[in-house]
Amino acid sequence: MKGGTSGYASRTVAGHLVRGGIGFGALVGAFVLLPVAGPVALLLLPLGLVALRGCPTCWVIGLLETVSRGRLRRECVDGRCELRPAADRARSWPPGAGGHDRQEDPGAAVSRWSGGGGSSGRGR
Repeated sequence: MKGGTSGYASRTVAGHLVRGGIGFGALVGAFVLLPVAGPVALLLLPLGLVALRGCPTCWVIGLLETVSRGRLRRECVDGRCELRPAADRARSWPPGAGGHDRQEDPGAAVSRWSGGGGSSGRGR
């Protein structure tokens, strides 16, 4: 388990999608080619399972891990684990996300919500 993943993730999303195409294509091809090639077509089943790293569910888990890699971090304290945004990613992308690197005047939010003039807009 490297980098906090279970071992199903790929290096890139594109690579993972290619593996999925090969895996699902081999599984479907094994059954579609069965009437034409006979039992020999079933030799595609192991290829499909290896490409999917075990099963279609394993591939989906790997896709989710690949997409979220570097964006989430698991923290465990006193036997309780939580997923949190990775500190370096939360500050760098997207810019201004989460309010980490945004400096704003506290009064600006008040005037923005109150319409700038302090009235609530009721009774007009």
